[in-house]
Amino acid sequence: MPSSLLFVIITLIWGSTFWAITLQLGEIAPAVSVVYRFVLASATLFAWCLLRGNRLWLPWRVQRWTLLQGFFTFGLSYVCTYNAEQFVVSALVAVLFALMVFWTPVCARLALGTPIPRRTWSAGAAAIAGIVLLFWHAIGAALHDIGHGGAGGQGHFLLGLVLGVVASFASSAGSVVVAKVRAESSNLMLTTGWSMLWGALMVAVYCLASGQAFAVPRAPSYVFGLLYLSIFGSVAAFICYFTLINRIGSNKAVYVTVITPVISVLLSIRLEHYRPGPAEWLGMAVCLGSVAWALRAPAAQPAPSIQLNNAIETP
Repeated sequence: MPSSLLFVIITLIWGSTFWAITLQLGEIAPAVSVVYRFVLASATLFAWCLLRGNRLWLPWRVQRWTLLQGFFTFGLSYVCTYNAEQFVVSALVAVLFALMVFWTPVCARLALGTPIPRRTWSAGAAAIAGIVLLFWHAIGAALHDIGHGGAGGQGHFLLGLVLGVVASFASSAGSVVVAKVRAESSNLMLTTGWSMLWGALMVAVYCLASGQAFAVPRAPSYVFGLLYLSIFGSVAAFICYFTLINRIGSNKAVYVTVITPVISVLLSIRLEHYRPGPAEWLGMAVCLGSVAWALRAPAAQPAPSIQLNNAIETP
């Protein structure tokens, strides 16, 4: 499958998942919903691997990286995302994930020694400018609420904002760990299944320690959201995303998170009767332009192999 098609599939799916997450809020604790989602997603991947005749167990040299990936990508990031959407509208949380265009090169630099091209920073800055334009009125309303002490506005909005930023950083860290997982195993579906399972187990321990009940969902909308987020938002999208990372690198693949908010806005126009003005449309154009600019950038040279090997052997 061409990389361009992978890019389109990922953005279409993830552009809708931020809204789909709202279908799971209210009836079940957010962290518990994360456990349900990734237990189902990992079970789907394991079943597929068994049908292909794969052995499910991975040696510890691989498991240690899938565990770390699970913690960042499928544990910390999603617990923060689900909780953030209790306080901040889903489209704004999607906007915060555009910060990955900065976090990912920084994480790659720290972990792998990958240089950060100037074009990455300039394209990232343009993307953030487009995001600000895209949600200018929403951000202004939130800041107005904070300044005038709206009912719960200040604390709730700030909490949601911080959780969204932490979620975007955790996702970037997980994206960089993917390179180390792939260095140890080429079975993308199996390693992703283990990463999801490790993340779900760690979140489950957190839920038990904090006294959150594992209730049985009953609302049809919750069940629909769970199935969509598990099968499409988790299995299909992440397999495509990790494949894209393997082809073009995490610094370029991360620009998926710039298009995702645009898709979220378009869905809001259709499903939530959102009506963007000139500033919002200009923001979408700037976002798309920054992606085109970034994808034309020459690939960053990897760090020397001895540095990469040393990084992989670090406990």
